[in-house]
Amino acid sequence: MTRTALTIWLPPSRSDHFACKAGNLVRGANSHSAFPNTSCLNVAAGAAAIVGGEAVATGSYPADRGINRRMRMPREVAGFDSATGMVVALARFLHGLGTPPLGDPRMRLLRPAAALLGRAPVGMRQFVYSMFSGAEGRPEQEIATLDADDVFRRIAGAYPRRRYPVVVIGSSGGAMIHLCAALGVPWLPQTVLIPVRQRGLTPDEPRRAAEVFDRTARALLDANPDLVLHHMHDPVQDRLTLRRIAYFRVKRTRLGRAYEEFLADVLEPGGTVLLAECGQTWPISSRGERHVFQFGAVGGLPPHEYIDGSARVRDYLRRYRVPAERWEAPPVDGTAPEAEWGFEPGLRDDVQRFAKERGYRVARLVHDRPEDLSPLVADLYRRWYRRRGLPANRLLIESFMLMDPWWTLRTGSVPYWTLFPVRPSLDRLHRYLDGADTYDFLHLGLFCHGVESPGSVSAAEWRDLLGRAGVKGAFAGVSPRRYPTDPGTFFEFPRALRAIPQRHPLPDPLTLGEVEADVGGQYFH
Repeated sequence: MTRTALTIWLPPSRSDHFACKAGNLVRGANSHSAFPNTSCLNVAAGAAAIVGGEAVATGSYPADRGINRRMRMPREVAGFDSATGMVVALARFLHGLGTPPLGDPRMRLLRPAAALLGRAPVGMRQFVYSMFSGAEGRPEQEIATLDADDVFRRIAGAYPRRRYPVVVIGSSGGAMIHLCAALGVPWLPQTVLIPVRQRGLTPDEPRRAAEVFDRTARALLDANPDLVLHHMHDPVQDRLTLRRIAYFRVKRTRLGRAYEEFLADVLEPGGTVLLAECGQTWPISSRGERHVFQFGAVGGLPPHEYIDGSARVRDYLRRYRVPAERWEAPPVDGTAPEAEWGFEPGLRDDVQRFAKERGYRVARLVHDRPEDLSPLVADLYRRWYRRRGLPANRLLIESFMLMDPWWTLRTGSVPYWTLFPVRPSLDRLHRYLDGADTYDFLHLGLFCHGVESPGSVSAAEWRDLLGRAGVKGAFAGVSPRRYPTDPGTFFEFPRALRAIPQRHPLPDPLTLGEVEADVGGQYFH
């Protein structure tokens, strides 16, 4: 047995440079050279530890293609998030490309390391997940001086600069991204996540978390008067990442110069601005002008269990050796648009003002919850395929940021987007299948956030769902044995899509009028 090291290039990221050393590599002494002035992921014998600031000075930095560079998100926003992940997936589709692991072609180089890590103990996988995702955190002094308009300008810059009949603005949502793909148009997020570096604070201290960044929050908001800040703290879905970062979700209340310039450049004369308005709300604690603290988030637990506790919250805390029966959260004094998915209505007025000045039409796509559009869009795609004479018997079940509009259309798959692998999402999916013609093939992606959290659904129940396929149901890139701590799912999901044998030419886009006629007036206003 030979002790070897597999060094995999990890490009400079929005985060701190870091290196990860993990596992044992047996059978041979192969090694891959690293690149200068970069971080490295070093898979070596014995242990796993994250080491900050390492660089390797061998090899050469690979050539970077301009199109991929354009689609990288600003380092001030989290790449491991719904809004940026969906922007990248849609931008790549509009550029004629599929979505690589974590939205970045360079991340394919980490696939061997993820495979090795998947064989490590669960605690080690959670440690690496926490360090990898938490490395995106930005220092407080940088957040306090952030120019949000510049950040949103660079986000809009990911899309091809050409004329579009429609531009969508507003809430995140996977089904909405597939609607944009069907229309062949871009989407501008109202909400983005600014990850703030935090140390010395556990996920189970929401009262302390609410207070610790007040000064930074005030500086950020004073410098950016068009933003509302939702400081979100969810020890259920985000337990591992909260060990390293705080979640500053900011929502635009005005278009700002960046979005106005984008619309003026790309929207056809007389075109339509389509507002995606998700009405999801959540209890909040006010922290100041345009600043709220949200404890918990949409997923497997309802708001009252975060605040009042429950038997499953108590069991969850015991599992992580937290000496408490429930969390001590700051007092709730109101409700607000949910931090990640909810639409801040102040933006609507500014869009209508801008559209009136420029002669654009404004339409609204209004829905109560993030997944409400999933059955709608799935049926839209199914009817679209049938009109084109294609089989419409293959359902691709996506999860959070595991999605790919390009390969969905290329393989003739019907997209059904789920929020997370949690009970409410599974129940809604069953209800959709109850009312739909049987699908011959089901492909199931499951986002792995690294912990068995309250409200999550077991692999056995997901396997039972796959039994509803007429011919075959299969997990798409996730190991049911390692779920929900499978690091390979981010790398294997794209490969699972490419393994679908059917290939179809990409169709001409639908018009907004065709979509409105197909869907009816329930959602469009």
